[in-house]
Amino acid sequence: MTRSACDIAVMAGHRLQVLDCSGQTFRHVPCHLLRLVGHQESSSDSLSGPVPGPVTDHAQPSTARPRGRGRWTGRKQFSLLIVRGDGTRVVRFNFPRPAALAAFAGVAVAVTTFGALLGDWVQMRQLTVEARTFKQQLAEQQTTIDSFNRRVVELRQEMTGWRDLHARIWEPFGPELQPGGRDRAIGGGALRADRVTGRLSPRDELERLAESVAEQGESLKALDRLVARAGKALAALPSRWPVRGAVNSEFGMRQSPWAQGTEFHSGLDIRSQHGTPVRAPAGGTVTVAGTYQEYGITVILDHGQDIKSVYGHLSRTNVKPGDRIERGAVVGWSGNTGRSTGAHLHFEILVKGQAVNPRAYLWD
Repeated sequence: MTRSACDIAVMAGHRLQVLDCSGQTFRHVPCHLLRLVGHQESSSDSLSGPVPGPVTDHAQPSTARPRGRGRWTGRKQFSLLIVRGDGTRVVRFNFPRPAALAAFAGVAVAVTTFGALLGDWVQMRQLTVEARTFKQQLAEQQTTIDSFNRRVVELRQEMTGWRDLHARIWEPFGPELQPGGRDRAIGGGALRADRVTGRLSPRDELERLAESVAEQGESLKALDRLVARAGKALAALPSRWPVRGAVNSEFGMRQSPWAQGTEFHSGLDIRSQHGTPVRAPAGGTVTVAGTYQEYGITVILDHGQDIKSVYGHLSRTNVKPGDRIERGAVVGWSGNTGRSTGAHLHFEILVKGQAVNPRAYLWD
């Protein structure tokens, strides 16, 4: 560097002082890196040798032309000075202005592109998290729908059970009186139409069940009133089969096994092996436990409300007269005593002393 450039760079300790033509220091920069913009000299790429000693801020003012607006006129390049820490070597790089502007523009484009890619990556990451959340919510909703469908099936089965129970309870008391003098539809045709047109949605299924409950409301209310009025009678109904087996002879008229012609059979003959436990179909009091007419060894239970049950042809009993037993208790064991052609149980139900068909009471 020379004074003809109107600027002087000298080493001052570890900083580089740049002086103008008047000798006054106007800039201090680190000695290892100096960028001089618009320098007039462009002939040499490097300067070697020692840098003049430091110049103090007390230099005398110069009468040279002061710096003005015309100082930067005509400069066509940018310069980058690299000075070693000890000041023994200074390297200068010159860059044409178009190249510097192109480099700056390239850096700006690179930064902009990187920012755009980073934004896209962040957005994609957010979308991935949202997609995972939506997938989990969809799985939970599907689980809820499956549970809802299972509940719909359970409700339909429960409604069917209530209808059957309603019919079985009313059967011993005769036909049920229908409000308004007309029969009430139970929805069989509509159910078939649904099957033809396709499966209903869960919402429609629930609405259909609600309608079915409303249709059966009056009958269920009547059943509730019946239970309230005749709770003891219902509890005393012998509704359980005393033994499990095929029915050899039904209630009513039958061909007599002992003589020519027909005869009235007052109960059910249920096939059972010798020694099969016979259980009470309802709670009651033992009135007979021993030999009784043509039934051989017999047990008779009084269930109250003028309802009694008879168990004939037993091999032996497990109770005695006066015992109070609960539903399901063993009253004896099946056999072939009395007037019998083989091991079986004669089961009979008496209402006010008259034999009735036991099937009207048995549903368990």
